[in-house]
Amino acid sequence: MKAIVMTGIGGPEVLVAGEVPAPRPGPGELVIRAEAIPVLFPETMLRSGQFPTPIEPPLVFGFQAAGVVVEVGEGVAAELIGERVVVETTGFGSYAELVCAPAGSALRIPDGLSVADAASVLMSGSVALPLLETAAMTGTETVLIEAAATGVGSALTQLAKEYGAARVIATAGGTEKAARARDLGADEVIDHNDPHWPSRLREALGDATIDVVFDSIGGSTAVDVLATMTPLRGRMLSYGWLSGAPAQVGVADLLSRGLTLTGCAGPDWLARVAKARTATLERAASGTLDALVDAILPLSEASKAHQLVEDRSPIGKIILRPESLDA
Repeated sequence: MKAIVMTGIGGPEVLVAGEVPAPRPGPGELVIRAEAIPVLFPETMLRSGQFPTPIEPPLVFGFQAAGVVVEVGEGVAAELIGERVVVETTGFGSYAELVCAPAGSALRIPDGLSVADAASVLMSGSVALPLLETAAMTGTETVLIEAAATGVGSALTQLAKEYGAARVIATAGGTEKAARARDLGADEVIDHNDPHWPSRLREALGDATIDVVFDSIGGSTAVDVLATMTPLRGRMLSYGWLSGAPAQVGVADLLSRGLTLTGCAGPDWLARVAKARTATLERAASGTLDALVDAILPLSEASKAHQLVEDRSPIGKIILRPESLDA
């Protein structure tokens, strides 16, 4: 079968299209014919060496895929064959025409939701929902959503007011993404391509303060953002580091202002994310969460897709589609 092989650690060029043996399901596993494979930002970090790979390259790359079940292993209900599902692999193997995954990871795609939309929305929505629940907003809060036009930020921006935000301030990179953030529900948008954007945030706030920060940028600007937060009840939820480093915030920075920082990571957090997957697909099917597909590219163009994601070009998710489906 055709697949994308990660030949080593490096730039997008290490993702090479080739022929590999088709997978067979072991006990508790299933195989799907992939129709939509999302390109995830954390995958670019794994490919570049910022995250460790589950096994040494070369390996068939990828974490998630959506498609139709074509084979099941021992202990898996045969009734799943023919079902449309989204799956998560054990850390590799989804950039392929056929994908083997634990049957326990498979979620049926609701009627009325396309396979591409299911693949696009799954990660963003299933991270955003527990973030919003953790924020425990009451209907009065002013919130800051970083990188609000794409990925998890776009889902947060769509749902923030439903979960109790009174005023949504967003950051986005450039004019086009700023417009998208406003369309998704942001009241005001600040361009985080400006290295002094925390100063612009303070100007936009006037006498107000930020009650909740959804921090996906991390790095040194996180300390600058603390200065805009509401003393004693301000809370920062840190779940990403688009800057290349986690939030550079120390205990003294928080204590001096009476603030809290919640690190949204680790096994317990990932269990909450997994639990939110079903609700995410249901929301997408009902129209209360937009999947925001930017482009569908041939599977063979995986390296191009990674370059686009690293350049922060897409407004929405890039989906890979095996060329065999169009033959």
